[in-house]
Amino acid sequence: MLHPQVLFDRDGLTIADVRCRHGAGRGAEEHYDGRHAIVLVRRGCFVRSADGVETTLDPTLAYALAPDDVHRYDHPHGEGDDCTALFLDRALLASLWGGEPGVPDGALRSAPVVDLEHRALLAAARRGEDLDGVFERAVGLLARLLGSRAPARMASGRPATAAARRRLAASAREALAADPGTSLPQLSRALATSPHHLSRVFRAETGQTVSGHRRRLRARLALERLADGERDLARLAADAGFADQSHLCRVLKAETGTTPAALRGLLAPAR
Repeated sequence: MLHPQVLFDRDGLTIADVRCRHGAGRGAEEHYDGRHAIVLVRRGCFVRSADGVETTLDPTLAYALAPDDVHRYDHPHGEGDDCTALFLDRALLASLWGGEPGVPDGALRSAPVVDLEHRALLAAARRGEDLDGVFERAVGLLARLLGSRAPARMASGRPATAAARRRLAASAREALAADPGTSLPQLSRALATSPHHLSRVFRAETGQTVSGHRRRLRARLALERLADGERDLARLAADAGFADQSHLCRVLKAETGTTPAALRGLLAPAR
C-alpha cells in the first residue's frame, strides 16, 4: 500500500516521497525498524497510534519516527495520503537535537512558512540539480520543526559572540576556497559545530547560504577557465563541480546575466 520514492540520499540524510493508498479503515499494528525520521504530511488525513496515544495527522502537522516504534495507522477516508519523509543517521540527528540522537513525541506543527519550505525542498530534491543546496534546505527545515518543540536544545553549540560568529564564517570560507566540494557536514565537523548552526551563522554573516557561496565559487572558477581559453563546456562543468553542462550554463547565466558562449567571446585571451 505504501509507494516510497527516494529523491535524495547523501550525508546521512534520505528524502523520500511516500504515497499511501490504503483504503478507509483500521490498519495493522507494525514494528518500525528503520532510521529516525521526520514525516511531513502533504495531502490526506490519517490517525497514528503509538504508545497508547492517538494523533490525527493532516497537512498542518508532521510527526517523528524512532527505531523500535510500535504503531498503527488508521485511515478515516479512502483517498489515500501523501507525505515527505526525511530519514536521518544518528550523527546528523544528534547534531540537530542537542547532541543526543532522538526525536520528540507527538505531532510537530507545520506553520505556513514551514510548509512552504517543505514543498520547496521537495521540488528541489525532485529536480536533483544542487545536492548541496538540497541538503542545506533540509537541515534548515528540520531545525525549524525540531526547534519549535525545544528551542534550547537547538541552540546548543551556537557561537556566543559576534566575533566568534565572524570567525566561524571566515573559517568556512577559507575551507571552501581550498575545496569548494567540501560538503556542509564535512565543514561542520571540521569547525566543531552543527550543520544547522554553521548554515545559519554563515548566512547571517555573508548574506548567502553555504551552498550559494559554493556555487558562486564554482562560477568564478568557470569564468577563470573561460578566460584562459577553455572551449569544452562539458569538461569545464565536470572539473568545476557542476552536475552537468546545463547546470553550468544556468548558474553562469544567473551569476553574470550572460551565456557561456558569450562569455567565451568576452573573456577569451587574445590570439
